Amino acid sequence: MAKDSIVTIYINEKEYKVKEGQTIMQAADSHGFKIPRLCYHPKLSIEGACRVCIVEVEGMKTYAASCACPVAEGMRIHTNTKELRRARRDIVELILDNHPKDCHTCERDGNCELQRLAYAMGIRHRHFEGERKHYEKDLSSESVIRDPDKCILCGRCVRICSEVQKVNALGYAHRGFKTVVMPAFNAPFSESVCSNCGQCINVCPTASFVEKNYTQELFEKLDNPDIIKIAQIAPSVRAAIGEAFGLPPGRAMHGELAASLRKLGFDYVFDTQFSADLTIMEEASEFLERLQGNGPLPMITSCSSAWMKYVEHFHPDFLPNISTCKSPMAMMGALTKTYFPGKIKKKPEEIFSVAIMCCTAKKYEAARPELMVDGIRSVDLVVTTREIAWMIKSAGIDLVNIKPQDFDAPLGISSGAGAIFGATGGVMEAAIRTAYELYTGETLLDIELASLRGFHGIKEAEIVIDGKPIRVAVAHGLGNAQELLAIAKKDPKRYHFIEVMGCPGGCIGGGGQPYATANSIPLDEECLAKRAEALYAIDREKTIRRSHDNPDIQRLYREYLGRPLGQLSHKLLHTHYGAKLPRGIIVGGGE
Repeated sequence: MAKDSIVTIYINEKEYKVKEGQTIMQAADSHGFKIPRLCYHPKLSIEGACRVCIVEVEGMKTYAASCACPVAEGMRIHTNTKELRRARRDIVELILDNHPKDCHTCERDGNCELQRLAYAMGIRHRHFEGERKHYEKDLSSESVIRDPDKCILCGRCVRICSEVQKVNALGYAHRGFKTVVMPAFNAPFSESVCSNCGQCINVCPTASFVEKNYTQELFEKLDNPDIIKIAQIAPSVRAAIGEAFGLPPGRAMHGELAASLRKLGFDYVFDTQFSADLTIMEEASEFLERLQGNGPLPMITSCSSAWMKYVEHFHPDFLPNISTCKSPMAMMGALTKTYFPGKIKKKPEEIFSVAIMCCTAKKYEAARPELMVDGIRSVDLVVTTREIAWMIKSAGIDLVNIKPQDFDAPLGISSGAGAIFGATGGVMEAAIRTAYELYTGETLLDIELASLRGFHGIKEAEIVIDGKPIRVAVAHGLGNAQELLAIAKKDPKRYHFIEVMGCPGGCIGGGGQPYATANSIPLDEECLAKRAEALYAIDREKTIRRSHDNPDIQRLYREYLGRPLGQLSHKLLHTHYGAKLPRGIIVGGGE
């Protein structure tokens, strides 16, 4: 039978035509039958672990897991019998029996898949009582907290880490009742190969993985009148935060965020899109230097903190190819502790710098000693989109209806190129807009590079600059990055410039973005596409769409930095990275 042939099946006694090769779950979904599920995720392999999605198939002796069982011609399926409902309810009750009873104080209260499932199953009492597993929380990481007590062994975290990100930081240990998900050797997260990307948080149906929360610490700082509180907002945060307030994906809320943060207590609100423009000035200049023989090619971007930790662990041979530019967050942090204090006649020690990021790995990046300037930490604290959304709600601020405000000068004006940093391919597209003009002295007219947009794992393009073909490539997600590096290693001259973003979709799919709702799935590409379009719309609406045309960027170089790649720029805006080894790896006879 042909691959795309149609078979006839019967669901609850009614006839349906479905594609051969589909699972029962997929076939049922396509005809409006939503079978309960827990371990299933459409982007991951089939685990069949939870058994919540069982159905009755006539002729089979036992219930079939609909996520794993393919349809067949004439198959008769029942999805909602009395016996099925009882069996599913028993399965979920047994999961709940081994789960903490702290729903009302849990991070995921109201947005927990297990909680929603229990309600849908009609579970109103806990009928089973028995021994519960107990493991200590892992609080060692700057970015991600692991709470094994809330783990339901669905395996989503293990699969996304191994199949999508290909980091393999998580695995199963022990057997039966004692089974637990942990890093290798039960090492603390901080000592493992974890990239801090937070994708385990995105797909976890409960709160077994959450970001390390700094909201209470930030509230205390905002109440301190003796310090200057400065916030910076990443591009992708504005494209997603509305979802945390019940809005559909795709609404950009930069003005509303700026106004809300001032009400929250920040003295100044800057835009990370400004420092994205600054990153392009430095990175495009660095690329042109390397293109002329002053450094190894391909040059690889360094904006993604999860990607940087990944390459330090797994591909240190590519470290010479990594751009020395700091990320936009780190560049903004450096300016708020050096350039800006002089503007307001304050000392760096009087500045408290907060970055509001889509990314859990940015918490780790902010703590890196390599990013300090004169021994002072550039970014004092990082909170995610989820954290700042909660703080705004907690403070009683109406983000949805608040009157929008502009960002503060002199670090608040940005080009359209700075906005598209939040989507995969955006850094490359922004860099080409500037590199082309810096190299040729001419203006690139067609600045929207469609070949670099979208969600293909690896995208390639060729741009002719002054008669010279420049071959570039883009990867999003660490698994795709691994494949791209393999291509570059096999053919070192294939590319001149490579962009890598650690998360699927780029920053719009970061580990700190709003949780999926009851009507969506984690990392849904339709949702990611709408977030990306919000950033592209900002770009199109901007009068200035090239980083080097930003007048405040020009003023910054004229008044303070001097020139791209100059002495002060190198001190404040560039850094270095080194190989990392997880605990237990022995090199040269020692640990």
